[in-house]
Amino acid sequence: MNPATVLARRRAAALLAVGALTTGLLLTAPQPASAANLITNPGFETPGTGDMPYCWEKSGWGDNDFTFTTTSDARTGDSAMKVELTRRTDGDRKALITESADCAPVVTPGKQYDLGLWYKTTTPDASITLFRHDSTAGWQYWTDLKTLDMQPATWTEATVRTPEVPEGTDRISWGVSVYGTGAATTDDYTMEQVADPVPEPDCTGSPADCADGEWEVLATENPVRSMHSVVLHNGKVLLIAGSGNDPELFEAGTFTSAVYDPEQGTYKVVPTPDDMFCAGHVQLQDGRVLVMSGNKGYPSDDGTIGYQGYKDSYIFDPETETYTKTNDMNDGHWYPSATILGNGDVLSFGGLREDSTGSVTAERWSDAEEKWLPTWQVNQTWSYWGLYPSMILMQDGRLFYSGSHVFGNNIPGTGSAIYDYDANTITQVPGLQNKDERDQSASVLLPPAQDQKVLTLGGGNIDSNPEANRLTDIIDLKQPDPAYVAGPPIPQGTVDLGNGRVPQTGDQGKMYVSAVLLPDGTVLETGGALHNRADPVYETSIFDPATETFDPVAADPEARGYHSSAFLLPDGRVMTTGDNPGDGSWNHNVSIYSPPYLFKGERPVITSLIDTEWTYGDTQRITVDRPIAKAELIRPAAVTHSSDPNQRFVDLPLSVDGDDPTTVDLNVTSNPNLAPPGWYMLFAVDANGVPSVAKWVHLQGPPALTAQDAHAHAHVHDFADAPQGKVTGPRTKRAAEPVAPTVSGCDRHYGSANVCVPTTFPADVEPTTAARCDWLKEHDYGRLKVNGKDDPLKLDRDRDGIACGKGDYRQRR
Repeated sequence: MNPATVLARRRAAALLAVGALTTGLLLTAPQPASAANLITNPGFETPGTGDMPYCWEKSGWGDNDFTFTTTSDARTGDSAMKVELTRRTDGDRKALITESADCAPVVTPGKQYDLGLWYKTTTPDASITLFRHDSTAGWQYWTDLKTLDMQPATWTEATVRTPEVPEGTDRISWGVSVYGTGAATTDDYTMEQVADPVPEPDCTGSPADCADGEWEVLATENPVRSMHSVVLHNGKVLLIAGSGNDPELFEAGTFTSAVYDPEQGTYKVVPTPDDMFCAGHVQLQDGRVLVMSGNKGYPSDDGTIGYQGYKDSYIFDPETETYTKTNDMNDGHWYPSATILGNGDVLSFGGLREDSTGSVTAERWSDAEEKWLPTWQVNQTWSYWGLYPSMILMQDGRLFYSGSHVFGNNIPGTGSAIYDYDANTITQVPGLQNKDERDQSASVLLPPAQDQKVLTLGGGNIDSNPEANRLTDIIDLKQPDPAYVAGPPIPQGTVDLGNGRVPQTGDQGKMYVSAVLLPDGTVLETGGALHNRADPVYETSIFDPATETFDPVAADPEARGYHSSAFLLPDGRVMTTGDNPGDGSWNHNVSIYSPPYLFKGERPVITSLIDTEWTYGDTQRITVDRPIAKAELIRPAAVTHSSDPNQRFVDLPLSVDGDDPTTVDLNVTSNPNLAPPGWYMLFAVDANGVPSVAKWVHLQGPPALTAQDAHAHAHVHDFADAPQGKVTGPRTKRAAEPVAPTVSGCDRHYGSANVCVPTTFPADVEPTTAARCDWLKEHDYGRLKVNGKDDPLKLDRDRDGIACGKGDYRQRR
C-alpha cells in the first residue's frame, strides 16, 4: 500500500474516532498532557470509542498479519499497548499518536524534543518512528529515531531526541514500528521540549570570514595530474592520475597516483600499475578502494577511433599504499559508475568498451567473494547508461539515476529513472529540466539520507556547447510517484571568457560543478565553467536543504573546471584540486576552504568513543566536552568528474543523559541501504552548527549475520512504490551501443589528444576562421598541428599543416 493510501486510511480512522468522541460519552476523563509531558493519554489509561485508546490510532502497511491489543500487562496503571506481527513478508505496524488537532502535540520549528517510553519486545525489529504535520503539505513521514533492543521480559526505558523541527511543521506524531515477527509492548510515553541552546558566540574571525568563509591556496602543489580523489579512512587522500590525460605519459607507460596527508601537508607518489585515467572507484566495506577500468587507449589522430576502456580492475590498500589486481570485469568501462549496495556489493554501469563503443553490460562486484561476477550471474537490461551516470542507492535497495552524467545528451526518455536490480526494470521519472543540458551537472543525496531527497545542480552539453545553466532540481523519493521539481537557481559569480573576469549575466550558470556535504547539514557547491573545457566560473555558495535556499560565500580563487574535484576533509574543511582546460594545461594548485562554521567559536570535541566497530540498529555512546545538537556519519568522498553517488550524510538521533548532557548515546540506523557498510566520519555538531573534528568509525552488519539476514532486520519504508513513468524490462541481448569517436566534444583533427578544440564553438563565436582562431588564441591554445588532410573547422586555410597560422588569417573568408 502506498504512503498516500496509508495516510488517507489513517486520517479516516482518526476522523471517525474524533467524531465518535464528540457524540458519545467517555467512561473516564481523558488522561491529559502535563505541563512537562506533551503527550495526551501517555499511559493508554483513557479508552477510546473503538478498540484503540483515546488519542492513539493504528497504522502500517505491507503484507503481514498483526494484532493491536490494549493489554493489562502494564508498567504503571492498568493499560499498555501491544503490537504484534505473527507473519510478515514486508511492511510494518505501529500504534501512533492520533494525527489530529486534539491529540498530536504542538511543536515549534527550530526546537528539539526529548521523547521517551518504556517497552518490552520479543523482536529485534522495532523502532521509534516519527511523523510531522506540514502546514501546507499535511501529514508525512519524518524519520526513524531509534531501534529498540530486544527485551522480552523486562520493562526498559528508551529515550531519544528529535532533530530540529523543520520550518512549516506545527505538530508531530510518533510511536513504535514493528517490522519483524514478534511483539512490542509500550507504556508511559513522554515528550518534553529541549531547553534553548546558548546564544551564538561572537565572530572569532573577520566579518568576511564569519559570513563567507575563507579560501587558502596551499604553497605545495599537487605533484600529479589527478582527476580522481578518494578520502581514506586514515584521513589521507588518494589522488589518482594514471596518465593524467597526457598521451606522452601514456606512450611512456608513466602512470601516477599520490597520497596526500592533510595533517602533514605532504604528498607521497605511489606506483600505479595501469592507466587509471577516467576509471571508476568506490571504498569497499573494509576501507580498501576498488578501482575499475580506465584508459586502454587515446583517440586516434584522425579522430576515427575514440577513447578505449580496459577490463582491468584493482584494489588500493590504504595501509600498504599499494595496488593489487583483481579478476577482470566482463567488459571495458572507460567512465563507469560505481555504487556500493547495502550488502557491500558494488554495481557498475556505462562507459566505453575496448573498441570505443558504449558498454551495455552491468557489472557486479561480490563483497563476499571479492571478485567481479561473471555476466550470467548479473541481472542485465542491456541498457546503455552513458558515461559516469549518477546512480544513487535508495532506502529500499533500488538505484535512482539522477540525470547527471558526462558528455553530451542524456539517455532517452525523461532523463532520470529508478532502476530495480532485483526486478530488472527501469522506470522513467519526470520533471528534470532541460534533460539534455545536464552534462557534468552534480547530484547529491541531501542531508540527512533518511529524508531521501536528491539535488541536481547545473550542467551543459559539450556537443552543442551552449552556455551552462543555473538550473537546480529537487526530488523527494519518499513520494509514491516521485518527480523532480524546480529548485532555486544557482547564484551567479564571475566568469573569465579569455580576457579577465566579468560578472555573469542573463541565465549564465556552470557545468563541472562540485557538490560537497558539510557536517552542519548543508551542501557546498563550488567551481565550474561556462563552456566545454573553457571559461571558468568563480562562484561558491552553500545550499540549505531545510529552507531550499543558496547563500553565496567566498569563491575559490583558482579555476576549477574539467577534471577538478572538491571533497570534505575530516577536520571539516573542503579541499579542491585540478582543472584541465581545452589548451591541455593542468592546474596543480590546491585550495582549502574553511566554511563559516569554523569562525563561530570553539569547536566541540568528541572526548571518548567507546567503540569504533558499529553495527546496524546499534546504540553507541560518546562523550563530548559540551552539549551538542546533533551527530552524523558522513561517507568519505570518492569523486571524479562532478560525480560521487555514494556521498551521504546519515543522521544519528541522540539520546542525551538528562543529568550529564556531555554523555550521549547515538542511535544507528537499522537500514544498510541508508548507510552502506564501510568507514565513516563521525561528527558531533553544537547548536550553532559548529562541528567537531571527525572520528572514524566502521559500520557493518554483525559478523554472525549473512547479508540477507542483515537486510531482514532493516526498517524499509514503502517510498516511491507507485511511480507512474514508463517501465521497461530487459532489452534483447546485444554487444554494445554505437558511440561517436567525438564523444568528448573535441575535434581530434587539431593538436594532441590532451588538447580539446571544441567540435562546436560557443554561440557568440562567428563561424569564420578569424573568429575561431581569435577565440583559440584568447584561450591560450598555442600552436596546433593539423592531423591528417581533413580540416572540418577550416582553421588551416593555407594547408601548411598548422592551424591558425599567419597564412590562415590572410586567406580567411
